[in-house]
Amino acid sequence: MTDTEIAELLDSTAPLVVIEAPAGCGKTYQGANHARRMALSSLRGRILILTHTHAACSVFAKETRATGSRVEIRTIDSLIVQIAMAYHRPLGLPADPSVLARRAGGFESLAVHVSKFLRCNDIVSIALSDRYPIIIADEHQDTSLEQHEIVMCLHRAGSKLRIFGDPMQNLYSSSKAKVAADLARWDALKTKGQAAELQTPHRWENGSADLGTWVLEARQALKEGRKVDLTQRPDTLNVLFAENIAARSVGFQLGKDDRKPIDVLMDSATSMLVLSGHNETVQALRAFWRRRYPLWEGHTREPLGTLITTLSTASGNPVAVSEAVIVFMEATSVGFTRSTHGNRLTQEVVSACAKPAKGKPAMLQELARCILTEPTHVGVAKCLVRLNELVDQRVPGFDSISFDLRNELRDAMRLGEFKDPEEGFSEIRRKRSFAHPAPPAKSISTIHKAKGLECSHSMIVPCDRKNFSDTAYARCKLYVAISRAKQTTTIVVSRNNLSPLIDLG
Repeated sequence: MTDTEIAELLDSTAPLVVIEAPAGCGKTYQGANHARRMALSSLRGRILILTHTHAACSVFAKETRATGSRVEIRTIDSLIVQIAMAYHRPLGLPADPSVLARRAGGFESLAVHVSKFLRCNDIVSIALSDRYPIIIADEHQDTSLEQHEIVMCLHRAGSKLRIFGDPMQNLYSSSKAKVAADLARWDALKTKGQAAELQTPHRWENGSADLGTWVLEARQALKEGRKVDLTQRPDTLNVLFAENIAARSVGFQLGKDDRKPIDVLMDSATSMLVLSGHNETVQALRAFWRRRYPLWEGHTREPLGTLITTLSTASGNPVAVSEAVIVFMEATSVGFTRSTHGNRLTQEVVSACAKPAKGKPAMLQELARCILTEPTHVGVAKCLVRLNELVDQRVPGFDSISFDLRNELRDAMRLGEFKDPEEGFSEIRRKRSFAHPAPPAKSISTIHKAKGLECSHSMIVPCDRKNFSDTAYARCKLYVAISRAKQTTTIVVSRNNLSPLIDLG
């Protein structure tokens, strides 16, 4: 269907419209424009846009800012928390269920509670559908079964539902059974309402139109279980051959001849988003380039949340607090490990810095005293501030430490500004949602964290059997990777360990 026909379908009286939306084909544009048009109508209530990330919320907020309060934009998790807070007593939950969800390591259990509650209490679903007569669900392929059921409860209660999704961008279902179940749910959803597919590769209109056409053809091949054809490719799709000789399966190391063209490309590029399939490989790539290129931390990061969760129970216990600091440092830096720094830090906390020390041990005593004086999030913040100073000043014993997740460190150092760590975390997350940061010009990212991004130039490395086997999950991962760049994409391919998803002729 054409873009105009898609817009007409969205504005129609159909109760359910399902739009399959390949990357770069105008999903956000269509969803935001539909919300704007409905907001200007005489429709009662608010248009609700549901996303999965705060970054997506900020994009929709920018596109619909002229609508004022007529459009409400939320992550689906925040909608679940809103319902759980309003009905926490019958649900048997605390007044602030989000704290419980964070301590449980996610919102999945909360979604189970809310989903069951809505199925048993039609009057609540009716009240919500009256408030939100139109719901626009973004990236619906990423919903869990419970999240999907919550949205469908509101739809059955009367809300018009406009769903955008792409099963080829499902990166959160790695098991074969889960991928198959999610795909079956998507196909069934399309039969329940009016279905259409976006077909125009808008992302590449001001870049390489030929690359955009190739990406859509590659998507279709991957969707149908075929290989991606690299024999017939546009000039803006580059292929480099290199054999990964790292001893570790997720490491990365090249011989001199294989490395040279990759280094030349990185050195000459004004921008480049390097994409890889595993966290460990991303770390190896950072070391491969001697830490010249930063990691893209993404909009969702785990170490600070883990730190907050630990501090909620460890507060007042200096040893447990010092352990939380060690775990945080190991997750955000290199050069700080239990053997190099952590064990001595714990020893100083346990002994209350009883023995005089010089050099590196004396510096670790400084850090320990921050925790001993205030064994709370405040002491942790002070400890991290001082540790950051030691690293920046290249103090002997700390000069080998390098932070990979600088933004996560900065946020952790701000915890001392707040009376309560949970309050601080909520405020930090709120500011993240509106900051809408972009990756540095040259940076390294996992494919997962790059989902939803677009860039001018990208490099996928390594594109081999280990990273892209012949599974539905790997097909989705490869498609997300090749669809990020607007101007040029470079794929680093192995001849000796060729991915079964690649056709070299």
